[in-house]
Amino acid sequence: MPFTKDEAAEKSKTSLATFGGGCFWCTEAVFLKVRGVSKVVSGYTGGPKPNPTYKEVCTGLTGHAEVIQITFDPSQVTFEQLLDVFFYTHDPTTKNRQGADVGTQYRSSVFYHDEQQKESTKTVIAELDKSGDFSDPIVTTIEELKKFYPAEDYHQDYFALNPDNPYCQAVVGPKVSKFQKRYKELMKKDDETEK
Repeated sequence: MPFTKDEAAEKSKTSLATFGGGCFWCTEAVFLKVRGVSKVVSGYTGGPKPNPTYKEVCTGLTGHAEVIQITFDPSQVTFEQLLDVFFYTHDPTTKNRQGADVGTQYRSSVFYHDEQQKESTKTVIAELDKSGDFSDPIVTTIEELKKFYPAEDYHQDYFALNPDNPYCQAVVGPKVSKFQKRYKELMKKDDETEK
């Protein structure tokens, strides 16, 4: 079914960003709180296997990373601001690892959608390496997005739907808190106070 005129205009106002920063439950929970972000989908990309499952990606043998694909309005939040949130809410200095999650599927990665995103990512990494904010060099990979595969339904909105899960309490919750403390000006209005 074709878009209505209003739907087509609304769609043209959004852009996509795709980031891998360890477990997608963590990154999804953070980016859902960013103003200008209308949608975050957990999924897989970066490997040759078509239509990978969570079980397959967890083996580390598919080449895919756990990622999130963010739909955002660039008039409210820029790609560079999203990159800033991305780098400061995970550890971009550990290769193929985030905490206890180890393997290429947990690599720190930016999957660019166009040359501008690629160049912006290179610039931001160079600036962060010079800043001294991280004690080790950033090892985030910059990879072209070829095909994004949404994860199974039970992975979507995982933190919101499973707040009592021990992993969510121990790992996801602290990342969300870190975001809320550092990025008050980027938070959606309804997320300024705890519910």
